[in-house]
Amino acid sequence: MLKGLGGIGDMAKMMKQAQELQGKMAQMQEDLASVTVTGESGAGLVKATATAKGELTALDIDPSIFNEDDKAVVEDLILAAIKDAQSRAQTRSQEEMSKMAEEMGLPPGVQMPF
Repeated sequence: MLKGLGGIGDMAKMMKQAQELQGKMAQMQEDLASVTVTGESGAGLVKATATAKGELTALDIDPSIFNEDDKAVVEDLILAAIKDAQSRAQTRSQEEMSKMAEEMGLPPGVQMPF
């Protein structure tokens, strides 16, 4: 009489897993906002710090590079440091996503968030 109800239990289980995944994703996004990475250029003369979400939070410039004639070079170093920090932030974010996917038993290479 209730043979067809077996699928409902599976669906409820899938819905519960989806809710857990959504909660974990939200927590990971919060965590990524607190993880910082530092990019640098000019052998460390310019450093840019960003969250793993890519938000620039700090810029450190060694005063030894300040020379009026070198303005263009300084600007290039700043841009390079920011790009390095953003690249590192993206890499770190992808690493965290992969780690979460692995912990959840998802196959390697699954792109998250879905």
